[in-house]
Parts: sequence; structure tokens; C-alpha cells
Amino acid sequence: MSATNLPPAADSASGATAPQFAVVGIGNALVDVIAHASEEFLDAQDLTKGSMTLIETDRAVELYAALGASVEMSGGSAANTMVGVASLGGKACYIGKVNHDDLGDVFGHDMRAVGVPFHGGGVDHGTPTGRCVIVVTPDAERTMNTYLGVSSSLNINDLDDTAIASGAVLYMEGYLFDRDDAKAAFRHAATVAHANGRQVSLTLSDSFCVDRHRVDFRSLVQDSVDILFGNADEIQSLYEVDELDEALKMVGRECGLAVITAGADGCVIVAGNEQIKVSAQPVDRVLDTTGAGDLFAAGFLFGLTSGLPLAKCGEIGSIAAAEVISHVGPRPLVDLHTLLTDG
Repeated sequence: MSATNLPPAADSASGATAPQFAVVGIGNALVDVIAHASEEFLDAQDLTKGSMTLIETDRAVELYAALGASVEMSGGSAANTMVGVASLGGKACYIGKVNHDDLGDVFGHDMRAVGVPFHGGGVDHGTPTGRCVIVVTPDAERTMNTYLGVSSSLNINDLDDTAIASGAVLYMEGYLFDRDDAKAAFRHAATVAHANGRQVSLTLSDSFCVDRHRVDFRSLVQDSVDILFGNADEIQSLYEVDELDEALKMVGRECGLAVITAGADGCVIVAGNEQIKVSAQPVDRVLDTTGAGDLFAAGFLFGLTSGLPLAKCGEIGSIAAAEVISHVGPRPLVDLHTLLTDG
């Protein structure tokens, strides 16, 4: 493959058919509860600013009650990315696990309403649909407290192999990687995708995820991942180095394509020995960074599956991320394709 682009089209040598979807995502199906609060609130609730913390049911209820006014909407990292792909004009599909409760019904309705087919996994009557309590401080930093609920029990039996085989790119969410069943599901999904001539992508999601599962993540990246997404902290944690440049060299040796974001400094696209830097899009006022990485990945993958050069893919990712950080909530408020001036 060329170092400057990775073709999304079907591999004629493998006999694969043309993909039905640009991207098929797998991740935690959650409902987001988003509220603005002060730094003092974080201190009072013993929250680590900027982190993602897994919580149990009692803690989720406690935080929800303490927040006061909030906005509730279907979320989950990879789900946000699939919504972004659809908003840009691409076809996306999502696989996650919800229960047949009110929040599960709302989640499925929200995905289908924006044109993203949703596969909700098998029935588990005992565990509620998951939710993520997101606290946004005045500097727009988000602190996430996630009750995974039934979403974390996703396993191979919850996957839809036909849907996975139908996507030009499979996109897997690192947040889901905590359980052995999910790790097995990731590897199964990657095998199905590759067997059908598709690309496999992974987002590292959070440096805390990387710290917990570094060995398994490294193995997955080396064996199964064609396209890796992460930010500077995550990639440095993955390779246990203090300098970003060193991490970029290491990932270039292990993964065909890596896309590393750095907030206001834009991103670096690593394709072997080649590094392409793309500037961030200017934003008048950053209100909420929730979903920035999710929507960046959406833009990048939309560009990649449209056959665009890597630098252009990074530019579209930056456009999508800039839109979502300009308002509260992890999903776009406008049709993102209207922001693309030259297609």
C-alpha cells in the first residue's frame, strides 16, 4: 500500500464485494448526561479533571442528583463517530449493546433517526443500559464518569458479522476493551473485516484505558490494526515514552497508519516513515471538548473512505472537531457536509 493513502475499496484479490457502509463502528452504547459545573464541584465530588472514571450504579445515581440541570442525549464514543460520518454524507453502521429499557429504546431511535443502522446485541434483562455523566468546567475541559451497564458485556455473540463484512473500515472503541469478552469480540471482528478485504481501525480512547491494557493494546495494534487513532498522551502511554516524537517513530514501525491529535496544535498523520502535520481549524470560543476526538475520527475516516489524500482527511477531521467543540454536546448541531467547501 502507498504510504500516502490507504484505499478503502474492496480488495479484488480477495474477491470481496463492494462495501455497503463506509464505516462500521463497535463500542459502548451509552446515554450522555452533560452538565456545566465549577472546579469546586470537581473537588467536592473527588473527581479527577479530564479523566474517564468507571463508576457503579450507586455512584452514577449520586452524581446525577448532585449535578442539577443537565442535557441528556444518546452517546458513546464510537457511536458519536458513526453519527459524524453520516452527517458528513457517508454511510455508517453501529454495533453496541443496550437493554430493552427506556434508555435502550431511546438510544436505538436516536441512531436510526440520523440514518445509522443500529445492532443492539442480545437481550440481558438484568442490567440497565449504560450512561455517561459528563461534567464540563468553565475552561471547556470534560470529566467523564461512566456507568457502562449492559454495554460492557458485549461479546462475540452480540456482533453482526454481516454488518462488519459490509464496511470499508471497521472502527473499534478502546473504552470497550476492559473485559476479556470484549477483547475476544474485537479480535473476532478484526478477523471478519480482514477476511472480507476491509481495513481495521482502533481508537485508544483514553490514557487510563491504555495504562490498564497496554500489553493487549500493543498486541492488537501489531496484529490486527491498520489505522490507529489517539492523542499525544495516549500514544506516549502506549509506548511508555516521554517524548511524542519517539512515540510517533515507534507507531510508524508497528501500524500502517496512525493519526495522533494534539488539540489546538492540530494532528500528525504517521504513515511509515512519513509524517504529515495538519493544523487545527480555528474556533471563536471552545465551549465543550466532549466528542472532539470522536468527530475528528469521523472526518478523517469519511475522507479516507472517499479516497482523499491523507492531509485532506486530516483537514476534514479538524473541521468536524471544530464544529463539535463550539457547542455543548458530543454530536454536530449542523450537517457537517455543509462545512466542506470543496467536497
